[in-house]
Amino acid sequence: MTPSVTIVIPTYNRALVLPQAIEAALGQSHPKTTVMVVDDGSQDETRAIIARYADHPGFVGVSLAGNIGTAQAKNVGIALSTTDAITFHDSDDLPHRDKVMRQARVLGNETIGAHPCLNWRLAGREPETRIQVGGVLSHHELILPDGERVEIRRTLSLVDDFFPNLQMAAGVPGDWTHVNSGLFHRSVFDRLGGFLDCIEEDREFRNRLIMAGEVLWVIPEILLTKIETPDSLTQLGATDYDSPRRIADRKRVWDAVGRWFATREVDPVPIDLSGITIRSCTNPALCDRAALSGMTPLREQVA
Repeated sequence: MTPSVTIVIPTYNRALVLPQAIEAALGQSHPKTTVMVVDDGSQDETRAIIARYADHPGFVGVSLAGNIGTAQAKNVGIALSTTDAITFHDSDDLPHRDKVMRQARVLGNETIGAHPCLNWRLAGREPETRIQVGGVLSHHELILPDGERVEIRRTLSLVDDFFPNLQMAAGVPGDWTHVNSGLFHRSVFDRLGGFLDCIEEDREFRNRLIMAGEVLWVIPEILLTKIETPDSLTQLGATDYDSPRRIADRKRVWDAVGRWFATREVDPVPIDLSGITIRSCTNPALCDRAALSGMTPLREQVA
């Protein structure tokens, strides 16, 4: 059965680009799609934009009282969603109309099996048994601030933290398969938890999936356009690829891979929302009520 999907869009002070991301998400061809924007304490017009869509039956606008960071905003989306699968789009992402539908059909395919030509026991599975795909990725493209269009198609980059020796002839560093916009089966989060609170949260989550033996399926087509702007995280001096903060987080990720090589153990990342204050929620009927009630409410609370 084709799974229902929540598109989680974490956002912080991106009011100028957020409407097009919401429109593209609401315009997905997959009929069982919920769009959840998690406003991470924005100080611009983000809440006014969310209010425009408050009456849409497939839209949820969650406003947090303070800025908790992208990783934790994604964790809020995981905890509040009630669908079979979850994908994460940035506020400058434009998914192609059939992106979610194509990913969902792969995730719901019950005929995928562990072919005996591969060493499935190494990933904790038996040959000739059914496989539940954990995540479905696709290729994507970037539109850079100077107008350059870059196609991102290097699937080999999924294991660059494990086998850097394989990357030498693979193209320009940073030419990666985008994990953030993958569609993930809910059971993956049940097993492995959510996102680690750092700015390399996608990379760390990708590595945890691989180390835990989750099955990742790649659709070898461009199904997402990312519009990079000067205020994107990868463009800002404080958080770009050469920033001290990102370098420190990258070392943290590499250290975790080193521990896995030594122990073959994978620690889940529990989702803890106890210290997070929610300002408002436009459509609580589409949210997990237990998770919603577990977050500290403000007086304006849930609409």
